[in-house]
Formats: sequence, C-alpha cells, structure tokens
Amino acid sequence: MQAYLLIPIAIFILLSSTGHATAALVKSDKALQKQFLGPHNAARYALRLAPLVWDTKLARYAQSYANKRRGDCALRHSNGPYGENIFWGSGNAWSPAQAVADWVSERKWYSYWSNSCVEGELCGHYTQIVWRSTRRIGCARVSCKQGKGVFITCNYDPPGNYIGERPY
Repeated sequence: MQAYLLIPIAIFILLSSTGHATAALVKSDKALQKQFLGPHNAARYALRLAPLVWDTKLARYAQSYANKRRGDCALRHSNGPYGENIFWGSGNAWSPAQAVADWVSERKWYSYWSNSCVEGELCGHYTQIVWRSTRRIGCARVSCKQGKGVFITCNYDPPGNYIGERPY
C-alpha cells in the first residue's frame, strides 16, 4: 500500500523553482485530495447531499495540526474553529481512504429517527461527513515518529454536529 504525505510549505517553496518537482508535488497533492474527497462525497451522494470541495486553507490547518501530533500520535482534537474528524492507526500503511471508510462505517450506529447514536457507540464522525450545510474540507496525514502509527485529520467548514439538529 502506498502512503501519501503532504509536503510542508517550506519544502514546497524550495522545490517550486524546479518545474518537475512542482509538477510532481501538484500531482501528489491532487491524488491525496481524491483519496480524501472520494469516500466523503460517496457518503454524501448516497443521501443526495451536495459534494464537498477541497479547501487549501482547511488543508493547511489540518497539516499544521497533524504535524503537531507527529511526535506522539495522540488521538486528541485540535479544538479549533472547524468541524474535525481524527484517526489513528498502528503501523504506517493507513491510507486516507481507509480512515474515511472507518468514519463512514459509523453510519450503522446512527438513527435518523431518534437523531442519535446507538447507546454505547460512536457516530459523530459519520454525521460530520454528512452534515448538510458543510461545504468545504481539508485533510492531512502524517506518519508519527518512532513507529507510533499514522495520524489523519480532516477539517470541515461550516462545522456540524450541533446538539438537537439533524445532519441532513
């Protein structure tokens, strides 16, 4: 399985002077975006919701936070201004699509009729993905130091998961 990493902005600036390096970076970035967007938008499509679009500001925010988690791979939220899903997996082969699939799999624990999760289960990652008013997404993936695993985060704007409101 191939792992994708977003290259920090400083390296991007250094590489931008060579056309080939820039082209490779853009191609890699587009591939990463597709890995995140595809499964998000498939879940939304199933509910006839508008697709999410990639937002570079959100992606920079996600990358900045993921970089902070690189040292410990702790499954902690950034507590920032956006909606947020986070994922941790042991080993280094976790792809963006696998993380999103994990979040979407919570669909089975969500009851639209009671607008709640099955008792003792989580479904907030799923409801953030399908939150009707959310339009933009930015995500990042890092391999953590000392083999501590992979940390993946996605940020959503406008955020969702407001108590008492239905996602769609």
